[in-house]
Amino acid sequence: MGAVGQLAQVVVAGLTSGSIYALVALGFTMIFAVSGFISLLQGEYVILGGLIAIALSQWLGLPLPVAILAAVAGASLFGAIFQRLTLSPKRNLSPDAALIVTLGGAFVARGTAMVVFGKDPLSLPSFSGERPVAFGEVVVATQAFWIIGTLAAIAAALWAFFALTYTGKAMQACSQNATGARLVGIDLNAMGFISFVASAAIGAIAGVVIAPLNFVSYDEGLAVGIKGFIAAVLGGLGSYPGAVAGGILLGLAEGLSAAYISSQFKDAIAFVILLVLLLFRPGGLWGATR
Repeated sequence: MGAVGQLAQVVVAGLTSGSIYALVALGFTMIFAVSGFISLLQGEYVILGGLIAIALSQWLGLPLPVAILAAVAGASLFGAIFQRLTLSPKRNLSPDAALIVTLGGAFVARGTAMVVFGKDPLSLPSFSGERPVAFGEVVVATQAFWIIGTLAAIAAALWAFFALTYTGKAMQACSQNATGARLVGIDLNAMGFISFVASAAIGAIAGVVIAPLNFVSYDEGLAVGIKGFIAAVLGGLGSYPGAVAGGILLGLAEGLSAAYISSQFKDAIAFVILLVLLLFRPGGLWGATR
């Protein structure tokens, strides 16, 4: 493979992994923009979505579309129950307290996943078959198209939601000025609940689409969540376009550093980016809404 083909292969891999990070970052951003705190549960939603879909489709024999819908519904239900029991605005938790509460929820989700699904890594078959698609020298797994397409679809759906619906505009108002939103009659409790459930659904969808490409294990939620969080910080916590751009940039940075520097830098580069951002641009490349 020539230099151009190698670069194209690296870019495709970076776009694929970056799309995964962007999906996780969108979940972080949705909660932070509306409620003002960071949820450490986001990575666990990804793992729960993938594991539930695998269990329902392979263990119980349900059709894959049904298993996927049930996985998203199951993760969303977990998020809804957790939010109502622990993070309702009526409890008036500080951001630091909410962070600790979601950390506890992450441990609960991880332990439950270990008991129910076991410790062995699991995977789904590719949605479009296992045979990759070749574009000249560049070989692309068909599941990569599903991952990138899912990100594009969710990003478009979020744009339409925030631009065209009353609830979306109300959530934007909460992110821009929570006190002002309350004064004009917007229910902050309801908006926080919707954002939390939506973030769980987005995380579960991410888990489903990556399950055919990577093995899913009960203990991977923290690693996935960290990458998504760094992507969100890179784009600017509270910025939805920034979450997408941050995820793509992080994926490309990892791929390029692994290909042209050393594969040992693949995971380290994310933390280097986070450190540089915290030192020189804590608001991220595109700023934040809060």
